[in-house]
Amino acid sequence: MAGERIVHAGKVATAVGVSAGIDLGLWLAGQLAGRERAETIQLYIEYDPQPPFDADHPSKASKTVTDNARTLLRREALNPSELRSVPTIA
Repeated sequence: MAGERIVHAGKVATAVGVSAGIDLGLWLAGQLAGRERAETIQLYIEYDPQPPFDADHPSKASKTVTDNARTLLRREALNPSELRSVPTIA
């Protein structure tokens, strides 16, 4: 399953990222209402992703880009003491 844009197991389906979320929505529409309906939705929202770069996965990105992303993630990641300030939604 690693590297998959949409992962589904039983009644659970997940996707990570903005465009992957749209992909998941279209996939779900196809599961519920059929491919033609999902394609109609895709046309209606004019969803035609054409990213200017092809570095959307570590397997495609250069080592430098991957290292930069890891550094950014470490710098931006919350540490446990910061989590106390995140409100709990019930």
